[in-house]
Amino acid sequence: MPSNDALAMLYILVTGFSVYWTVMIIFSKNEDMKVLSWASGNAPVKSKSPAIEISRTLTHQFTIQHAAKIKNKRYRKRIENVILTSGLTSELNVEEFLGMKILWGILFPIVTLILNFALQLEYPLAMFVLMGPLGWNFPNMHARAMRNRRISSVRVDLPFFIDLLALATEAGLDFSGAIQRIVEKARGSGSVLAEELETVLRDITLGSSRAQALRGMAARLDMSEISSFVNVIVDADSTGASISKVLKDQSAQMRLERFVRAEKEGAKASQKILIPLMFFILPAVFIMVFAPIALNFIYGKN
Repeated sequence: MPSNDALAMLYILVTGFSVYWTVMIIFSKNEDMKVLSWASGNAPVKSKSPAIEISRTLTHQFTIQHAAKIKNKRYRKRIENVILTSGLTSELNVEEFLGMKILWGILFPIVTLILNFALQLEYPLAMFVLMGPLGWNFPNMHARAMRNRRISSVRVDLPFFIDLLALATEAGLDFSGAIQRIVEKARGSGSVLAEELETVLRDITLGSSRAQALRGMAARLDMSEISSFVNVIVDADSTGASISKVLKDQSAQMRLERFVRAEKEGAKASQKILIPLMFFILPAVFIMVFAPIALNFIYGKN
């Protein structure tokens, strides 16, 4: 059939393009790597995610040159904000992130085509069309998952950390000293909030004011709770209010908000459980109760 011939030709073209691309990369040198290096001149830290490490190698070999040609400032600013709020600033820069989007946007359809041909899955053409946007958004999905993980960690730790800050300031330490003491105790625990507070101390050491360092933390975490906490501390600094009292009030407020959030999630859970109840549990109960009666009614007279 003509459609089968066209599909076979498409497989041949995709395979030939993949082989050509691989050979060209292996035997050619990338002369643009100096231009595309990190602005700080330092190599990125190794990512905890194997997906990023694999993607970084492929991206530098295949697509980062094309990512550098994307010059839209508004779009690049949006990508920069995604990297910032997901905590990936030490692992990725904008060029690498864009290169990964291009890479996976191309690889997803190619891999789907190869699997379809090798396993005779007979996917419809729409499947290959959808794989492109899915691959393009794959880095964004990873960044969104990292951001949600950071937010969950910070929400758990924040009231406890604020209590410790209040106790430390009441004991005679200044605010920066209290942060330093908490960071030392929490180092190595994997706490996102402890890492952010350590970054705040580093920024203050490098010459930023306390307000600027705290607002930088609020921008990186992009959470209403952190923004509220930072605003309260900055206002207390500017008005000369007692930091320890402000921290105690803020801790009580955070715990109340967490309790209200837990109540809302519990209410949502009770509503969500109605879906399996209506579509799976109740029909099974009706079958068990009424099926014998129905069978007896139908066949009992015979």
